[in-house]
Amino acid sequence: MHEISNGEILGALRELNARRVLIQTPEGLKREAQSLADFLEENGIEAIISGDINYGACDPADREARLLGCDALIHLGHSYMRLNLEVPTIFVPAFAKVDVVPSLEKNLDEIKKLGEKIALVTTAQHIHQLERAREFLEKEGFEVVFGRGDSRVSWPGQVLGCNFSAAKVEAEGVLFIGAGYFHPLGVALATKKPTLAVNPYSGDAIWMNKEVEHLVRKRWAQIAKAMDTKKFGVITSTKKGQLRLAEAKRVVELLREHGKYARLIAMNHISYPALEGFDFDAYVVVACPRVPIDDYENWRKPVLTPRELELLLGLTEEYEFDEIAGAERKDDEPSGISVKR
Repeated sequence: MHEISNGEILGALRELNARRVLIQTPEGLKREAQSLADFLEENGIEAIISGDINYGACDPADREARLLGCDALIHLGHSYMRLNLEVPTIFVPAFAKVDVVPSLEKNLDEIKKLGEKIALVTTAQHIHQLERAREFLEKEGFEVVFGRGDSRVSWPGQVLGCNFSAAKVEAEGVLFIGAGYFHPLGVALATKKPTLAVNPYSGDAIWMNKEVEHLVRKRWAQIAKAMDTKKFGVITSTKKGQLRLAEAKRVVELLREHGKYARLIAMNHISYPALEGFDFDAYVVVACPRVPIDDYENWRKPVLTPRELELLLGLTEEYEFDEIAGAERKDDEPSGISVKR
C-alpha cells in the first residue's frame, strides 16, 4: 500500500483553478488513481484517467492532457523532474507504508561488511524514511552520507533507474534500501563500490557483486553479437524526460566515422516488434537504459546502449552503465507534491 494525500492534491488543483484534470499512473497505482478520480469529482473537478502505460517521471502525459482540454496533469507515483511541460503538472510521489528499520536491524552483520563510512540511497517510495534509517545506522556506529544528486532527482539520497548521481559520494560502500535489482545494480556499476541491497518488504539482503558480474557478462554477449554488424538503427525517445537528441546524433556520427551505416529513428514506446520491417543489423537505444537491458531477450537483433557501443568500437575498455544526467541542482528545487507550471 502507498500513501497518497488526496487533500493536498485537491488544494493544489484549487490553487490552479483547475476544472478538468488528467490523472496519469504507473501500473501499481491504478486503483489509487480510480479512487482519486472519484474523490475529485465529488469535489467538483472533472477527472479523466490515462490508460496508457507510464514509465516514470520522464514520461509525463502533458501533451495528452492539453489535447483533452485539461487544466492540469496529476502524475502519480513519481517525484518531480525538471521538464518543459505543456500544462501545469502535479507530481505526487507514492510513499510505501513499510517500515525500513526492521530490515536494517536484521541485516546489521552484512551492513557492517560495507565499512564504517557508508553511502545510503533509496528510491522515491522509501525516501521519506531515509533520515530515520540514517539515525538508526548512526546509533549503530556507522558514518552515513548521501549525495544531493542532480536536477533529475528530487531528494538527497534518491536514485532513479537512469541516474545514480546521489550515490557518487566518498564512502567505503553503498547501502541501497528498496525492492528489485535494477536500481542497486546501477548503483554498483556507477560507483564501482561494494553495494548491499536491503529489501524492506522481505527483509532479505543481497550483495550486488555477483549480480553485476552476471549482468556485465550478458551485456558483453550483446556487444559480441553486434561486433560484425554494418547497419545500425539509432533510437531516440520522444518522451520528454528521455529525449536525448544531441546524444543520438553523436552516436550516429560516431558509427559513420567508423564505417557503419547508421540512421536515426524516433519512437515514443520503444519495442522490437515495431522495428521488424527495417533493414538494420543492430540497434542502439539512446533513451531509458532499462529498455536494452531489461528487454533485450525480446529483441531478435542485438540492442546496445551508447556506452556499450563505445566498447564495441574500441573507444573504451571498461564497462559503464548508461545514465541520463541532469543539470546542476538549484537550492530551491521542489520535492514532494510539486506543481510544475
